[in-house]
Amino acid sequence: MSWAGSDEIFLSTSLAGFLDKKLIVLLRDGRKLLGTLCSFDQFANVVLQGACERVIVGELYCDVPLGLYVIRGENVVLIGELDREKDELPAHMTCVSEAEIRKAEKAEREARDLKGSMRKRMEFLDFD
Repeated sequence: MSWAGSDEIFLSTSLAGFLDKKLIVLLRDGRKLLGTLCSFDQFANVVLQGACERVIVGELYCDVPLGLYVIRGENVVLIGELDREKDELPAHMTCVSEAEIRKAEKAEREARDLKGSMRKRMEFLDFD
């Protein structure tokens, strides 16, 4: 068994290059988590320090604080580094409280459910 030399430690597929850097992690359920990568393992389980969930509804957003957060690797879709120097969101986005974003999420979900139920009711009509 041979050990990787010092030049081979930081492969492009490794998360080691992201340690102590601010990341965005996209999960299978669509959630977006932001935080500083503290640790990871061979299964892509990651630990984020100072994590928050970024919730976006239309042009509203809220960063819900989570603290130290462990993410199981099978739920990770994408991991990307964020530039600490740049603004992460367009200027037209408005930061709101957690209560307001939850209310907006609920309204969006109800509108989507209503649209789906209306489509089911209209299935008998042949629009083709």
